[in-house]
Amino acid sequence: MTFVRLCNIALMILLVLSLGLHLVLRRTAGQPNPDLFPDMVHTARYNAFAPNPYFASGATLQVPDPRTSPHNGAPLGYGPGAQEAARAARDLRNPLSAQEPASLERGKIVFSNFCQPCHGSAGRGDGPVVARGFPAPPSLAAEHAQALPDGHLFHIVTHGQGNMAGYAAQLSQADRWKAILFVRSLQRQGNAAALGGSR
Repeated sequence: MTFVRLCNIALMILLVLSLGLHLVLRRTAGQPNPDLFPDMVHTARYNAFAPNPYFASGATLQVPDPRTSPHNGAPLGYGPGAQEAARAARDLRNPLSAQEPASLERGKIVFSNFCQPCHGSAGRGDGPVVARGFPAPPSLAAEHAQALPDGHLFHIVTHGQGNMAGYAAQLSQADRWKAILFVRSLQRQGNAAALGGSR
């Protein structure tokens, strides 16, 4: 017998053995596979605001390292606080236009997902979390809110203000600007029709 023929016979025997083992050891359809490394399959789960012994801070939700740059845009260059907000109000302009339907539509989605829970669908500060006891945010229809420059609103969305947390980690700069476009469109609809009286 040649070497090639011996190899073919050996491979055929291995194939028959593997098929036989498969038939003998096969599992029922509803039975899960065994966990070879159960610690990796069933890892401990922590909620975002729950204590966590694995981090030095003791918190699950971690603040990004200040030495890192966001993946969704260049660093903003404006820190938190009233002075930085005033500087942003002077320097920043919305690079997007309400005449771009796609930007306005994306702004509506961002507003619905991130702003509406507190500010409400019309921006009156009557969102579902407010109905459950969270302090109501100012109405976006208030004269003060309407008079704020876009740069100031962008600073608030980025760094937060009062009870509102910043959304720089959750939203790209483009999405923050688009949300502001949508807020301006709500304001243009008129206080009486869309936003009600100011707070």
